[in-house]
Amino acid sequence: MTATPSSPALDTVVVIESIAELVCENYVFPDVARQLASLLRCRSAEEAYRTESAEELAEAVTADLRSVNGDLHLALKHHAVPVPRERGTAVLAAMRREFDASLGGVPRVELLDRGVAVLEIAPNMFPLDWAAQPLAAALSLVAPADALILDLRRNTGGDPDTVAFVCGYLLDGRRHLNTMLSRQGEVAEQSWTPPFVPGARFGGSKPLYLLTSGKTFSAAEELAYDLQQLGRAEIVGEPTRGGAHPREGWTVHPHLELSVPIARAVNPVSGANWEGTGVQPDVPCDAEAALDRALSLAVARLA
Repeated sequence: MTATPSSPALDTVVVIESIAELVCENYVFPDVARQLASLLRCRSAEEAYRTESAEELAEAVTADLRSVNGDLHLALKHHAVPVPRERGTAVLAAMRREFDASLGGVPRVELLDRGVAVLEIAPNMFPLDWAAQPLAAALSLVAPADALILDLRRNTGGDPDTVAFVCGYLLDGRRHLNTMLSRQGEVAEQSWTPPFVPGARFGGSKPLYLLTSGKTFSAAEELAYDLQQLGRAEIVGEPTRGGAHPREGWTVHPHLELSVPIARAVNPVSGANWEGTGVQPDVPCDAEAALDRALSLAVARLA
């Protein structure tokens, strides 16, 4: 594959050096950051990234970025449409298109058998200033149900603030959910459920099941992990992908965005997170069978 005449020139040496510097300065694990920067520079000197295709470069660099510790949030992302220079705007623009096409991230709300409701949050945990209204409406709608199934099988992540907002409807009282530590090991941020949520709460005592798949990632994993660690929900389905590090993005070429994790999550119950391991289901089964399995569990418990 070669670049079209209208494509911006791709100077791989300059791009790789920019990536190496950004990783070295920002990646949450400084020792690994130095290894990665050295690897990228060595590979560049060997002309391993010699290509005129931004898409091919993205694939090759992403493979090398993940070769040391398998961090799935480390990536060089290719965008067919040129992306702005402002940090993180490329991801937000893509998420906004998905938000508008998915009923605000709540594509399914339905009452099933015997008072069991199902609510799907997909394809992302969208930024809270977008998602608060549709999520509040959906969560208030299912609040009277006798049991709730929350479907995260198609959710690939997003905003931790949205995770806390959703948890506010599923727990009683304020609860500490997560702590973010910087690369220096200092507390960067803590996540708590909000003291108030608009609408009605499902509450912290009725049966709650979360559906997961091998595609469930990042902030969606946090929602499952937080509620599992608190003993609030049973996870039904497949182990998740295993990405626990919050990331930021930098545009290093008009069609290339670098994703770098800048902190790590620490759960107050486990003292750990789901990085690399994924969230392990309490009731393992194929993702396609997870809804039927959770429904049977809910009906049996209510009986």
